[in-house]
This record gives sequence, structure tokens and C-alpha cells, in this order.
Amino acid sequence: MPLVEINGLKIEYESLGRPGDPAIVLIMGLGMQLVAWPDAFCNGLVERGFRVIRFDNRDSGLSGRIHLKKRPNLLLAFASAWLKLPVRSPYSLSDMAADTIGLLDALGVDRAHIVGASMGGMIAQVLAARFPQRVMSLTSIMSSSGNPKVSRARAGAMQALLSKPSNPKDEDSVIEHLVGVFGVIGSPGYPAEREELRQRIARSVRRAYDPAGTSRQVLAILASGDRRALLAKITAPTLVIHGADDPLVPVAAGRDTAHHIKGAQLKVIDGMGHDLPQALLDTLVESIAAHCLKSQAR
Repeated sequence: MPLVEINGLKIEYESLGRPGDPAIVLIMGLGMQLVAWPDAFCNGLVERGFRVIRFDNRDSGLSGRIHLKKRPNLLLAFASAWLKLPVRSPYSLSDMAADTIGLLDALGVDRAHIVGASMGGMIAQVLAARFPQRVMSLTSIMSSSGNPKVSRARAGAMQALLSKPSNPKDEDSVIEHLVGVFGVIGSPGYPAEREELRQRIARSVRRAYDPAGTSRQVLAILASGDRRALLAKITAPTLVIHGADDPLVPVAAGRDTAHHIKGAQLKVIDGMGHDLPQALLDTLVESIAAHCLKSQAR
């Protein structure tokens, strides 16, 4: 996969489909890599006439890292955010949105459909608000507006997310740990087959594993705070997709996101949690493709 230099960082990306087709840019979530977008999902969008661009955010996958002298104190950062105090972070969601714009520039793409999942949805929201001329449509999946009143995870889900493998230096230990995490936050109505889930996670872990980078991304989310006022500036046609059974980012956060974006369409999927289950890929592809095509016809 190719690398491009953007904002002083190397960004790893992959482009699928014909360069002349309308582009869909996929922005992945916290600590996740471009390969977390299922191949079947990406190929489904390509088959519907889109060029699909997926990439590793800064501090994840094979993209560049931001190096800090001291390890972030996440408990202190969460406490500061809860008390509405400033959170110190080496970068913000706005910087990550600027990375996406830099990738579009490098690929010669003037306008694109922007699709983001979880933290990627937050980045996509910021991008749509700050760079409206570059956005044909926005799809925000299992994400939030940053409104703390509706974004609180279930205790078990947050505990799983913040837990650590028993041996962080052992590949099998890391893989089994992450299988357990996704077992907690995944879709109860569409549970993944354990061996298939393990293979997908192993692919990611063997490609790159950097919990320190994930910690810095957490800081970026906390430092960026409540984005409801920013969401009011979004003019792109918007689709908000959320799982009714998401334990990490509750469905109320999806409803709140749609409420604060003028004209946004909300699609709540029963049985879906905080993942992209195989059984729902066709549903997601059809919903996103239809939304993008409708926005192009405007």
C-alpha cells in the first residue's frame, strides 16, 4: 500500500476502484486500522460505482506517530473532560480532519463522500463542518456529537476498552485480549464467529499494534470536547447510522448527532453494537450507496 506525506506525517492509504468514479473516503475509529473496514464492505461500494479510499489515521496502523516525552495520564484526562476543564493533547480531531483533506489533495480528489465510524465519525463531522466545499455527503456511524449527557458507555464496555492484555509483548495474548474486547462491545444480535473474529484481529495485530498511539487518539477526542455547535454548521446531506444495542456509544448519542445536523437522516439498526458485523455489511453498503447516490443527484 502507498504512503503519502501529509502535515509532516506519513499516511498509509489504499485506493480501490476506478480513479474516475465518485470517491468515498472511509475514516476508521479509535486505534483501528484501514483493514478494519471489511474487504466485502469496500468491494460492495466499488461494485456500486464508487472509488473507495481507506487509510490509517495518524498514530495507528502503518501511518506516522506523534512522539511524546511523557506517557499520557488518561484517568486525569477523563476527569478533566468530565469537569469541563481543558485537556492537553498533542493534536485534535481538527488536525485529523486536516489529514483527510491532505490525503484528498494528494490524490487529486476535489470532493468526496465522507464516511466515518466511531472516532472516525467524529473526524468526519469536523471535516464536513470545516471543509464543506470538499464534502458531497456525510455518513456518521456509531459515533457521537461529544455531548457528555448522551455519550456515556456502559460500565462493562468502558472497562473492556480500557483493559490491557495479560502480556502486552506476547502476540497471542494481545489477540485473545482483543477478541474478548470485541466480544463485549460487538453486536449482540449478530455475534461474530469466534475463529473468524480471531483471524480478523490477528491480521490487524500482525500488521501493527500500538496502544500508546491509541492513548494519544483518546486525548484528541477528549480535548475536542462537545461538537454540537460545530454540527449545526454542516450543510452536506447526512446519514447517521447507529446500533440500537451499542454498549460503548449508546444509541442516544446517534439520535443526538442526527438532531444537531440539519436535515440528517437517522437509521437505527436493531441488534447492532459497536462493530461492523458480517451479517449487516450488505445493509450498510446499500444504505450508504443509496445515500451517496441521492446526494449526487441533488
